[in-house]
Formats: sequence, structure tokens, C-alpha cells
Amino acid sequence: MKSDIVETAMHPEPERIEQSILLIRGQKVVLDTDLAELYGASTKAFNQAIKRNGGRFPPDFMFRLTEKEKREVVTNCDHLRKLKFSNALPAAFTEHGAIMAGTVLNTPRAITVSVYVVRAFVKVRELVNTQKEFARKLEDLEIYTRVDPSVKLEALESVSAPKLRTGRFKTTDKLIELLKAAPIMRSEKTGR
Repeated sequence: MKSDIVETAMHPEPERIEQSILLIRGQKVVLDTDLAELYGASTKAFNQAIKRNGGRFPPDFMFRLTEKEKREVVTNCDHLRKLKFSNALPAAFTEHGAIMAGTVLNTPRAITVSVYVVRAFVKVRELVNTQKEFARKLEDLEIYTRVDPSVKLEALESVSAPKLRTGRFKTTDKLIELLKAAPIMRSEKTGR
């Protein structure tokens, strides 16, 4: 039973780490309280170790939140509500800063958990890229549905008539550009 507890502590749930990653100042970061918990240290001890090794944490690895950012984080993240009563401004660690923090602590748990932290940052990055691609495809679909059908047919024929006949048609950037330049259908009722 005790070994199960140690094993779980050494290998945190990936979802827990992913939930700790926040977007602040346009960067994906983990706050010191979450990172300390993941690495198995108190926030105070964690921050002391970071302070002792300040040269390892340039601004692109770690920065302090402003009072306004702290209030926003406390308001939006239930698991960080305890920060509301703290006088200190939390430190935010980027992916590289989180890895560096694991090396500064230099405990078996910190080293093991830092691998999971890196994987979580990578997964979040992949999700963001997937969302961007999905948004682009949705925009293309919206353009396609708003264009007059006769213009669509002309655009399709000019782009890839042979592919249409073989049943292998796939929308292309050229087709989307043609459709973007085409007149938009307007509904008589809504004017859109």
C-alpha cells in the first residue's frame, strides 16, 4: 500500500500537470505553488532553492506575476484560491524554467516529475496547434458556404476539373483564394 502512494507521487497524473499550465503574458507557464507541489516540496522551500540559484532563471525561464495578474489567476483558477491570502507575488515558470527548477531541486522525484512536466507542455503545444488548424478549416468552410453556387462551380472547374471526374477532389488553397475573392450570397430576409 505504501509503495502505491510513493509510486503515484513519483508519477503524477498527466491531467493534473496539464491543468497547472496557464497562459500568462502570452506564455504557457506553471506557477511556483503548482510546481512545488508536483516536485514534492513546500512552496517556501521551493522558492528558496530558486532564489539561491537565481542566475539559472533568466526572464524567459521565470517571471513574477503582477498584483493584477495574481488577482486574475485567483479568480479564474479554483485550485489557486489560497494565493488570495498570500502577500507574495507568485513566480511563473515557462517550460524551460520548470525543467531548470527540477534540476535545482535535484531530488529523484523532481527529476522524474520534470519529464512529465515537459510532456505536458508538449501536449498543450500540440493542442494549441490543432485548434489553430481547426479554426483555419472552419474559416475555409464558412467562406465556401457563403459563396454563390455558380461561382463555386466556376472556381472548382478552374482549379481541378480532372480531379473532380476521378472522384479525388480535395479543397486547395487556390480554390479558397478564388472563393474569398468571389461575391458573397446575401439572404433576402437577413441581408447577410
